[in-house]
Amino acid sequence: MDQRLLGKTVLVFGGGCCAPGWGNGKATSVLLARAGAKVAVVDINKIAADETASLIEEEGGEVIALTADITKRDQVDIAVSTARGSLGEIDVLVNNVGMVIGGGLERLDVDDWHSAFKTNVTGFFHSCQAVMPAMRKRKSGSVINIGSVSGARQMGIDYPAYAAAKAAVTQFTKSLAVEYAPHHVRVNAVVPGLIHTPLVEASLARLYDGAEINRILETRNAQVPMGHMGDAWDVAEAVLYLASDGAKYVTGIELVVDGGLSCTTR
Repeated sequence: MDQRLLGKTVLVFGGGCCAPGWGNGKATSVLLARAGAKVAVVDINKIAADETASLIEEEGGEVIALTADITKRDQVDIAVSTARGSLGEIDVLVNNVGMVIGGGLERLDVDDWHSAFKTNVTGFFHSCQAVMPAMRKRKSGSVINIGSVSGARQMGIDYPAYAAAKAAVTQFTKSLAVEYAPHHVRVNAVVPGLIHTPLVEASLARLYDGAEINRILETRNAQVPMGHMGDAWDVAEAVLYLASDGAKYVTGIELVVDGGLSCTTR
């Protein structure tokens, strides 16, 4: 039995899933619980948070489900306070919240642009600012921000707002890693490539019809040197490593999970 996080309290923002199946946050929450963590699952969707929590409970894990919008600081503070009160001081923070804003420059309006940064970057600022003071005082903690390969290279889809926001996540992570390293608080990013999740399908469905979605999914598989997209468990395993003491001397990295995609020019 994996006990790498035994006794640790983990707070996962974006721990639900937008549709049936396994999203990154849902898989991460369940996997960290299987490693012995007490998990606070936070999601803007109460039903999604409850579903993830139920899965953990069914496996005998200790968990609470919370509802919060990470873009609203007061809701983040309440979620953090509730998690501490129920499960103890937070050892690991996972920021998995993300919003894909599609469309090229001329299709975007300024509200779309601001929404991409508000969700993908400012939300992470809120949660980090809420938990970091206590981690610094305790001289212990791990923060894992979920980025995207889109923040470092073109992916063949026009979404400059999303790409720019995810690039900001990478630099935000590195900045915090340096700032908090003297206090033994580690800050890292998991950087997924093409991962097949319910969120991806939902995002594509907003922009394309069924036949076009299937074509795009086939194209995404073909882009990856391994010949297929990854899944949510690939991302979850990377988060588990960075959350564990096996990564106690690892901070400020981008752990790329992309089947070799970033090594190509495709």
